[in-house]
Amino acid sequence: MPVGPTTRRRQLGADLRRLRERKGLSLEEAGALVGISKATLSRYETKGGSVKWPAVEALCREYGASEEERQTLVELAKEAKIRGWWRSLADPIPESMNLMLTLEDEVVREDHYSCMYVPGLLQTRAYAEAVHRASEMRCTEQEIAHMVDIRMKRQELLDRDDPPHIWAVVDEAVLRRVVGGRAVMREQLRHILELAKRPHITVQILPFASGAHAAAVGSFVILGGQSPELDVVYVDIIGGGLFMEKPEELERYKLAFQYLQAQALDLSASTALLNQASEEL
Repeated sequence: MPVGPTTRRRQLGADLRRLRERKGLSLEEAGALVGISKATLSRYETKGGSVKWPAVEALCREYGASEEERQTLVELAKEAKIRGWWRSLADPIPESMNLMLTLEDEVVREDHYSCMYVPGLLQTRAYAEAVHRASEMRCTEQEIAHMVDIRMKRQELLDRDDPPHIWAVVDEAVLRRVVGGRAVMREQLRHILELAKRPHITVQILPFASGAHAAAVGSFVILGGQSPELDVVYVDIIGGGLFMEKPEELERYKLAFQYLQAQALDLSASTALLNQASEEL
């Protein structure tokens, strides 16, 4: 399974298509102007495969792009090949996680709905270890440690100078499910309370009293890009994850998340329930 396109590459494709359509050119007409085939230009615009930056520069000039637009797109073409920190890891990682890391490295926001476990970005190491031991029964201790290390490394994006906004709606069942023992769970809930004090992290609890809700099918994450066309939904499935980016799919999950936000407790009541659950352990 090939590694998916980076956010830079996806942004480049969307912008090239926008400029061409603004100029009123077909794929064939635009390609002929710079000496590339219709198929090649289509690939440039559909976010897949490599791109030659001189061709991007030539296209920008033919499209009448401003100097700022041209420089931005040429830089995107050059940077699209930059490898993320996870590519240098000695041990391999699952392809679905490879794509998640690629997308997550450049998001501006993440909307999480969690019905089973605490979202990975908010987990303590001890809690993450317990989750991996339960879900990866055939993995060795070394493999579990490797996956937990990756999860902890992912969390560094929360400490960036300009971090993405994390909005998590967490089902009350997650608070009540004792993962790793009472001490581990107590530490985890207190960790969430501390993280929720940060201005870029919002945590709401969806209480049992809410009854049936908009996401009874399972947990998901909406990864928000610099512009709406770069958004992607990640859905947990057994053995990995599923990524979706079709407009109708995105709209369905975004609407579901809005309903979940409305059904969940407000921030004050969510904090109170987290404190209560922590004190009961």
